[in-house]
Amino acid sequence: MTLLRRHMLGLLLVAGAIFPNIYVAGGRESSASQPSATPVVKNLPGYLREATDPWSGTTFLQITEPGILGLAGVCGKKYCTHRYSSAQAWNADQSLLLIVNGCGGMCFLDGRTYVPLFHRNRSTECEWHPRDPELMICVAGRQISTWAPRTNHEDVVFASPAYSKLQFGPYKGNPSRDGNRIAVRATRNDGKAVVFGYDIKLRQKFPDIDLAQLPGTTGSCSISPLGINIVCSQALPDGNEPTFIFSIDGILRQKWMEHHRPGHGDMTVDADGSEIYVGISKSDPDKYQVIKRRLADGKVTSLMKYGEAMHASLRSLDRPGWVFLSYGGTPAEISQHPDWAPYAQQVIALRTDGSGEVRRIVDTQNTHFDYWNETHASPSPDGSQVVWSSNWGVPGGPVYDFVTRVEWPSEPVPSQREIVANGLQ
Repeated sequence: MTLLRRHMLGLLLVAGAIFPNIYVAGGRESSASQPSATPVVKNLPGYLREATDPWSGTTFLQITEPGILGLAGVCGKKYCTHRYSSAQAWNADQSLLLIVNGCGGMCFLDGRTYVPLFHRNRSTECEWHPRDPELMICVAGRQISTWAPRTNHEDVVFASPAYSKLQFGPYKGNPSRDGNRIAVRATRNDGKAVVFGYDIKLRQKFPDIDLAQLPGTTGSCSISPLGINIVCSQALPDGNEPTFIFSIDGILRQKWMEHHRPGHGDMTVDADGSEIYVGISKSDPDKYQVIKRRLADGKVTSLMKYGEAMHASLRSLDRPGWVFLSYGGTPAEISQHPDWAPYAQQVIALRTDGSGEVRRIVDTQNTHFDYWNETHASPSPDGSQVVWSSNWGVPGGPVYDFVTRVEWPSEPVPSQREIVANGLQ
């Protein structure tokens, strides 16, 4: 795999993440190699039937399929999946699981049996409240609201004629881990693009941050886990995507001018209480390694050596200290590079303490085709379930969602052999 192909893949991923209604063809493989015949899916587990993954020993189920999804709506023929790796798929008590891509709105499944429950025809940007299982936080138009999907009841918590085109991210924003604060992008009535923090509990708006002061075009902004920082990703004309970190009051604290160092990741609170961003670096000296970077001072720690990691999720809010990684690539490619991280088309959970300890989650059997078939693994709040997507080895075939169930030991038992293979000892 050439560096050019890696760079082009990165641009496609950004396009898909920022503009999720754009169908991104190709990627690391050429889009010219389209399937010429009707794809045949082999050994696909039946819908809602448990199967065992030989690589990890975990059980998993296929939870979507093309066609009518019970009371929850209709799945499209191309894909029917959860939204994104860093988006919380389950509500706080894991009683509901949300499917949005290819579902004609919002399809809600039982969070443990995955039986379809109900459908909501809503296009507003909404994210689960991380502590209240009944609520989502929604941003659209001129207002911020809390919304209860089961009852369809909505309460407006902020509305102002001074702002329009409010966005939650867009698409890559999360609330603070207590659910009180969010970062909102908006267009002010004087035409300026701004971002500001908002405290839902206190009904308090924080000062505007003028995005025109930043170079390039703003991709997305999110509040930090503790609600004290706003993190924005920019896209520069030369293709680089630096990161800027502001205090909730609008003071610029950090600027990471390297391209995606890291990117395609998520934020959490580290064991020492500091806020960190965990993702995939696309710049030297740790290019294509999984790294964590401290928001306060930019300190970088490598967590996993060079490899095919594509997305990182820290949505297991109640099981801190683990990042869930989706790997692309192919087993054949990885076998030719023994100095790379030994994972391809797989999902793993990796300790964020730098020890290299890994929990195998699943072998996805996902063949690269386009943005929509990327795995985008995202764990439930307690880490006992992980939702992920796969075309089951058929390029251009339907993309299904699956859930793997994970049993966690009461005491971690590190695999010394796996840690050594990860190159961190």
